[in-house]
Amino acid sequence: MTRFSRIDAVLGGVIVIERQETSDDRGSFGRLFCQNDLKSFGWNKPVAQVNVSRTRAAGSVRGLHYQLPPHAEIKYVVCNIGKIFDVAVDLRRNSSTFLQWRGFELSAENRRGLMIPEGFAHGFQTLTNDVEMVYFHSAPYAKEADSGLHVLDSRLAIRWPLPVSGLSDKDAKSAMITESFRGIEL
Repeated sequence: MTRFSRIDAVLGGVIVIERQETSDDRGSFGRLFCQNDLKSFGWNKPVAQVNVSRTRAAGSVRGLHYQLPPHAEIKYVVCNIGKIFDVAVDLRRNSSTFLQWRGFELSAENRRGLMIPEGFAHGFQTLTNDVEMVYFHSAPYAKEADSGLHVLDSRLAIRWPLPVSGLSDKDAKSAMITESFRGIEL
């Protein structure tokens, strides 16, 4: 029996997944990740890396990050503590949803995760203080493949729920999309 339910499948394979939990008077128990269950949603590679981030202040934005091929990765992200607005941007060349984005609320309470295919940029804004995120990656981090887009790029026009704050130096210096940007060839 699967412990995950598909909630929404949008934007070229981005999938919102709800984790099932069992509860009793002690609390609850649930799976955070199960490769066998997630295969039906398109997770077809081993987990190469698991990361955790903690963000103190509401309004902070992390992203929009991606890795260039051949280090492109599938990501599965969950919010263990707090609440976020999670964003995926399609960067796949020749995709029918190229440069489109979609945002999703993920929280400890709604137990939703987001599975993001290769060729997408990913970022999030904290909607509460003291947020903890867990990221599962199908490829290890490769510094030479690390890339990102600016979170305030007018060409993307992401509607962040709160004023953007707390950008790292790296994210603040991320490039804006130019007319010559043709996307990622996977």
